[in-house]
Amino acid sequence: MAAFLLTACGGGGESASGVADMPASAPSVAGEEAAAPAPAARENLAGGSDEGDAKAAPATTNVTVAPADRSIIYTAEMTVRAKDVAAAAESAKRMVTEAGGYVAEERSNSFASRQESQLTFKIPPGQYPGTLSRLGKELGETESLHQGTQDVTGEVADVAARVKSAEAAVAQFRTLLGKAEKIGEIMDIEREIQSRTADLEALQARQKSLAEQTGMATVTITLVGPSAPPVEPVEEETGFLAGLKAGWTGLKNFAEALSTIVGALLPWLVVLAVLAVLALPWWRRMRRRQQPVPAPVAASPARDEELVEKE
Repeated sequence: MAAFLLTACGGGGESASGVADMPASAPSVAGEEAAAPAPAARENLAGGSDEGDAKAAPATTNVTVAPADRSIIYTAEMTVRAKDVAAAAESAKRMVTEAGGYVAEERSNSFASRQESQLTFKIPPGQYPGTLSRLGKELGETESLHQGTQDVTGEVADVAARVKSAEAAVAQFRTLLGKAEKIGEIMDIEREIQSRTADLEALQARQKSLAEQTGMATVTITLVGPSAPPVEPVEEETGFLAGLKAGWTGLKNFAEALSTIVGALLPWLVVLAVLAVLALPWWRRMRRRQQPVPAPVAASPARDEELVEKE
């Protein structure tokens, strides 16, 4: 019993000492567990925070949709009336150069009553709208403007795929050429390589042309002086009266063309008629001389015998 009592007292002492040793760290652990929320509570808090962020996001976030990657050909034609055509042309060149473009073509005409200059610019697509607006506002008064776009995305992708296929085919034939041993096979493969290379070069040229057209917008501007007549818009007429007017106009044009031709040929016809009248007697004499003279009819022997008998 003494041993049992000693054992029991030792166990209680250990537990007491263990409990006595824990107070220094137990409060912190308990505090952490108390401070840390339960998993469900954390999920609720997280869910409530997400809902709050989702509700507040539209009011603070601006969503920008990126434009689709398209291959577009931009073209524009405009007519601007300027006080000084030469100065306006120089200003237009400066604007386009500042936008990163260049002058592709320039034609200028100067007459006593009319000054005109036509310039064709190549402008990067990103600078195209702003530069076109500047050209129309700062050079003078815009009288006409026509813009056009052409979506060639499908054609660009098709040409690119065909170029890759043609390059792969040429590479395969070159590999076969290196392995060929017979002269006939070598000649056939070389002909095929030449044909495929020509097709590849044509595709590459088309690809380059599309890249140039889509890489730069084309703007053609016509600058006219203040004395030039205004450009009047042409309205297309339709209907019965329009068709009748077009037919009458065509008939008048045909009559005018026919009368012009007859007027041009009439002096020649008169000269030819006079020459024909003068040459007619000579032609008749020549025709008479060329006619054969009839030969005399020779008497037959039988006829001579009949005449002798009668006598």
